[in-house]
Amino acid sequence: MADNLQEQLYQRIREGLLAGRFQPGQRLKIRDLAGEWGTSPMPVRAALQRLVAEGALEGEPQRSVRVPAMTRERYENIFQVRLELEGLAVELATPRLSPADLDELREHVARMDAAIERREVQAYLDANSCFHLRLYGACGNPVLLRAIESLWLQVGPFFNRLFTGADLSLRLNDFHEQAFAALQAGDGKAARQAMEQDLIYFARFLLNLLELEQGHASAR
Repeated sequence: MADNLQEQLYQRIREGLLAGRFQPGQRLKIRDLAGEWGTSPMPVRAALQRLVAEGALEGEPQRSVRVPAMTRERYENIFQVRLELEGLAVELATPRLSPADLDELREHVARMDAAIERREVQAYLDANSCFHLRLYGACGNPVLLRAIESLWLQVGPFFNRLFTGADLSLRLNDFHEQAFAALQAGDGKAARQAMEQDLIYFARFLLNLLELEQGHASAR
């Protein structure tokens, strides 16, 4: 029972990191989380320790952990690997997608469109992570998938910094729609190209944001 609870808590925190529900630098206190979820500190501590071991969180004194801060160098290093691995996963997944898989991916694209119209950033990020990770999950290579998810755990919290509700525009879904059209046509190379363009577009945005933030910090 305790192992099952620990696994549930681990998955809950993990999904939050993947979907950008936590902020870079945010501290996660064991007792606070245990109180929020109505459980004892022990399974929370064990779940957090697993994520620390995976590099998704950093341990701190006084029995707390934090979401790692993001730097330009760290993001560039992660992005360089993500671009290769995620592009490969899309190409491998394309011929393996069933009609049910395509229906699910179509639904995630529709959810992103709806979130953009409502200016709901977190709803967009949730649907975005579901689309990407569901697609990559069809690649048929568990080693590749684990590597991708490990990288997403490290960058997911930074997706919160992408935009505010006022910044949401239909342009944000262009590459997903292009990728989905290619997936429907069974064109793995075109799908890979669209998803790589999606990654490159947001990487430029995030790197510019990091540069601005670091510039402001230096000026203080």
